Amino acid sequence: MRGLTERGHMDARGVTDILKAERIDTFISSPYNRAMLTIEESANFHEKEIVVYENLKECMFSSENQVISDKEVYPLVQKMFSNPDFARTEGESYADCQRRVVKVLKEILMDFRGCKIVIGTHGLVMTLMMNYFDKQYGFEFLMNTSKPDIYKMEFKEEQLMNIKRLWKAE
Repeated sequence: MRGLTERGHMDARGVTDILKAERIDTFISSPYNRAMLTIEESANFHEKEIVVYENLKECMFSSENQVISDKEVYPLVQKMFSNPDFARTEGESYADCQRRVVKVLKEILMDFRGCKIVIGTHGLVMTLMMNYFDKQYGFEFLMNTSKPDIYKMEFKEEQLMNIKRLWKAE
């Protein structure tokens, strides 16, 4: 389980600073430690528990036990964007991952209707959610996101109304 680096802890404080004024009702996270730790300080500030959703986990690029280096991941992700049904052996395709994460997003929107929600997840997962509603959020967008990054997505029912970047990357 990877924790946060020193820089990650500083960034988590930055996340908290940005979200202080938002009056968040619910904090939801991927089961991955880094995702939870990134929003934990903000959840504590708002006196909220973090609800973990297993299906917000990162795209499974290969079998669960196989580690893929960053050098291998980006060409693989680019290939997945150009061929949404492509998957490595025992891996998840772009299309499968998008179906999984959009399904859970729609469940969250239904379960927490009218609430302000923070979702701590992963860059590719976030991009696939956004891409489902607006195709301009693709590989180039993903490659220009930062870690962490914060996007405010406003919905009316299940319709995406607006996206605004809140994180100020250096």
